[in-house]
Amino acid sequence: MVTTAAHNTSAGNGVREISPHDAQRELPERRLIDVREQHEFDAGHVTGATHIPHGELKPASEAHAPDRAIPLTLYCAAGARSRLAATTLHDMGYTDVATVTGGFNAWRELGLPVAANDDLTPAQRDRYSRHLLLPEVGATGQRQLLEARVLIIGAGGLGSPAALYLAAAGVGTLGIVDHDYVESSNLQRQILHNETRVGTAKTASAAATLSAMNGDVTVEQHDEALTTVNCRKLFDAYDIIVNGCDNFPTRYLANDVAIFTATPLVDGSVHRFTGEATVILPGQSACYRCRYPSPPRPENAPSCSAAGVLGVLPGIVGSIQAAETIKLILRRGTPLAGRLLRVDGLTMTFKEYAVPRDPQCLVCGENPLITEPIDYDQFCSGPGPTDKASAS
Repeated sequence: MVTTAAHNTSAGNGVREISPHDAQRELPERRLIDVREQHEFDAGHVTGATHIPHGELKPASEAHAPDRAIPLTLYCAAGARSRLAATTLHDMGYTDVATVTGGFNAWRELGLPVAANDDLTPAQRDRYSRHLLLPEVGATGQRQLLEARVLIIGAGGLGSPAALYLAAAGVGTLGIVDHDYVESSNLQRQILHNETRVGTAKTASAAATLSAMNGDVTVEQHDEALTTVNCRKLFDAYDIIVNGCDNFPTRYLANDVAIFTATPLVDGSVHRFTGEATVILPGQSACYRCRYPSPPRPENAPSCSAAGVLGVLPGIVGSIQAAETIKLILRRGTPLAGRLLRVDGLTMTFKEYAVPRDPQCLVCGENPLITEPIDYDQFCSGPGPTDKASAS
């Protein structure tokens, strides 16, 4: 049990300590400042408190309290940080600074009113507790994840780890577009599926796995191939596209429609022991056609079924795709836009390559000539360059 003083005491350096009850009574006359971290504030705070983390107090105090004569009351979790913060403000010239004895813990134990900064349920707060500890995520970011809609093209080697980690992170709606069925040869790398589901539609198998993992996640099954007929409607229904396809017609189609619909595309591919990942931000970064204006000849980029792939490699690349997707949802960090990350599974080395935008690109260039989906099967079956491109 936290005990607090029933009367005001001195904290030294011209700062006084006041009990939670006295702090509540003085609220109309004093400005209350919560100096805890974002995840602590999100979990619960005194109604009406201004949130200024201790580390940001000096620069922020000028904006929030430019008058150094204004009465200020600070609190943290138990009292130690707020005493340090109050001393800082006093040294800056603030003349009437107090701290709450016992901090927010004492305030809550006394049954005084508190507010929360989010509508996460207790179960969600427990499930995503490690996210809530991250200042870059917190309750606000977790709510953004829960409200996000992500479409995954292909429930195969890349789509499997990407979908699993996005579901675990609490991405609220995952669309899976795939027209294939589970085969035993898939199970070496496609970890959404298992032996009991051989012969089952991949979308249904994926939905069963993801729903069992996280009840917060709605899985929308699109048991169909991505085509020029359905692509716009599908892309328009989601915030971000994760591309895990295994053929060039779909890869070029996904790229082009992402540009047409201004939808961010998180692209990945694998080939034998090598994997690649990049992010395409329409209008901001290079697209797939900037790298490969036309597809390679089939003999230069055989599929996994012909060339093979190390089973764990899609797990690495798909996890990178999931991480990039989460960053885009949270608007945190630096995305792989304009950069290509390549992993060599044999040497376990990563290399990064700059991918500049091509102003002459037929799709995203200054004067695009392709503004609608084309016949991609015919396009990819025609003569192509000798450059080798990875296929997943």
